[in-house]
Amino acid sequence: MARVIAICNQKGGVGKTTTSTNLAAYLAAMGKYVLLVDLDSQANATVGLGVAVKEEDGHVYHALINDQNPVGLLKKTSIFGFDILPAGQSLAGATVELVTMEERESRLKKVLNGLRTNYDFILIDCPPSLGLLTVNGLAAAEKIIIPVQCEYFALEGLSQLLKTIELVRQGLNPDLQVLGVLLTMYDRRNQLANQVVNEVYRNFPGRVFDAVIPRMVSLAEAPSFGKTILQFDPNSKAARAYRQLAEEVIKYSN
Repeated sequence: MARVIAICNQKGGVGKTTTSTNLAAYLAAMGKYVLLVDLDSQANATVGLGVAVKEEDGHVYHALINDQNPVGLLKKTSIFGFDILPAGQSLAGATVELVTMEERESRLKKVLNGLRTNYDFILIDCPPSLGLLTVNGLAAAEKIIIPVQCEYFALEGLSQLLKTIELVRQGLNPDLQVLGVLLTMYDRRNQLANQVVNEVYRNFPGRVFDAVIPRMVSLAEAPSFGKTILQFDPNSKAARAYRQLAEEVIKYSN
């Protein structure tokens, strides 16, 4: 039965999609069967993995809103054992359509229930907002990874995210837990980055991953080639950091 992990921060540009795709790639490289659910209407994870999706093919929207069987919507990536439930443009309207639906917060959970036995891990790349799609991601997950970029304003809005997690826990998903906070875009020469690191350790004692994702050009470039860092620059510091993260996720998920 798959462990379901949401990767979530309502702030954009914190390395959420980069973490979702690269963590999934390394989990697959370590022999795990992994499904990545792209829940962001910008479909960055889908495009960044080189997966082509036509609206008529169907994607996560059609499973969420039209009750389409998700099995027929899955796409294989170029890495063995790593599949994706892709996103497409019509997902942008899902938030509005969900409002009037029954059990609107639990629809993703229902979609994933039929897939959990096929995978070791299901990762959910949540959109950069605290709307109904993100709530669906949190309601479906057992654990959350919160990427935090090592920059000014990094902790701004985190209290709002933690409040939302608490509300989801009370009303929809009592077992939901933060697996860890992941420091991203770290540049050790930057004094501010080191201050943010200290601040994160102070705010989340014992909940911060040892893996720290460095700021690297190759991480930003890899998706434009439809590749993960594992395929694009496997000997880089960023690749080593994501390998370490995957090892920690496996360890903490047992």
